Amino acid sequence: MKKFDIPAHYKSSIISHIKEMRKKDDPRKKDFAPTRLDFGPVVFLIARHFGFCYGVENAIEIAYKTIDENPGKRIFLLSEMIHNPHVNEDLRSRGIEFIMDNYGKQFIQWNEITSDDIVIIPAFGTTIEIENLLKEKGIDTVKYNTTCPFVEKVWNRAEAIGRENYTIIIHGKHKHEETRATFSHSTQNSPSLIVRDIEETTLLCKIIIGDLPEDEFYKFFKGKYSEGFDVKKDLMKVGVVNQTTMLASETQAIADLVRETMIKKYGADNIKQHFADTRDTLCYATNDNQSATTGLVQENADLAIVVGGYNSSNTSHLVELLEEKFPTYFISEAEKIVSNRTINHFDLHTHSEKATRNYLPDKRPVTIAITSGASCPDSIVDDVINKLIGFFDGAADTEKVLNSL
Repeated sequence: MKKFDIPAHYKSSIISHIKEMRKKDDPRKKDFAPTRLDFGPVVFLIARHFGFCYGVENAIEIAYKTIDENPGKRIFLLSEMIHNPHVNEDLRSRGIEFIMDNYGKQFIQWNEITSDDIVIIPAFGTTIEIENLLKEKGIDTVKYNTTCPFVEKVWNRAEAIGRENYTIIIHGKHKHEETRATFSHSTQNSPSLIVRDIEETTLLCKIIIGDLPEDEFYKFFKGKYSEGFDVKKDLMKVGVVNQTTMLASETQAIADLVRETMIKKYGADNIKQHFADTRDTLCYATNDNQSATTGLVQENADLAIVVGGYNSSNTSHLVELLEEKFPTYFISEAEKIVSNRTINHFDLHTHSEKATRNYLPDKRPVTIAITSGASCPDSIVDDVINKLIGFFDGAADTEKVLNSL
């Protein structure tokens, strides 16, 4: 896989060493067991896969290269480059301005953007409507387009099955930039619909099978289906694609449920005429990170720490997997670890940050599972590990621990 040139301050010493070692020992990524770092009084279980993925590194390389090659030019980002506050703040500090937030709220009006400006399209991609607007302004939408190739793969698959008259069901968060972009692209060729989870899909399937009236569709999915959507004819042939950062197992469960529903309605012999197999749209990095997190869940740990941006979809799903077994703390940086007694962390259920006391047990050794989202720099994970080590008297030297692997 291509090597990207990313800024040195995003790289690490601890995590880089572990990743290189695991890559050498397991080049085909078949072993999802975590790496064990034994410092004596504290033991870390480091997930097999986490951190910057291909799409994120590609976007970061293009963004920093654009800054270096265009001194004096106004450079804009459509919205956040990726869902990590440190990366986005660093780009702002280098002069890049953001045109809108993650939900489309404008900070800078379109009439302020001219053909002399550079506009970077973020890794999530953008809608057809915004891309056309930029083209009309004479702005290059190719050179500075950092859309993840795996997101584009979803668009291409949706286009292919759309041309065969299948309706596109998108598993995603309808306000998320990537899902908005995918929806915009898929509606160019076919009716499209967004489902958030298995519960929404269950309701959809009841409508398909006739257990609920068609009017329920328009009420429940308001704002989530394409213009002119006709329940009578547009749910006869369907295919499922996903926002690439969603929980892969849930996307598969949604596809399986829809397929079973179509078999129930039309018969197994006719399934190919009513359901398109789209398993190949699942992102490799999302799959690897979630499989590695499942590997962590199979271990014994006293707590888990997940590092990443609080608005990161892929990171939140790692938290969901881990909190089923361990006390799990979702933090954006090492500074959230206030002391050996208090940690400030994001609660997915209340969507707010809270403080928890006595998060570290008094027992020795303490075993801590650690992973991060696909948009989190490894250097921040290093900072978290180093801060935690500092709370334990008699902890072994980091270099010796790494050399013993």
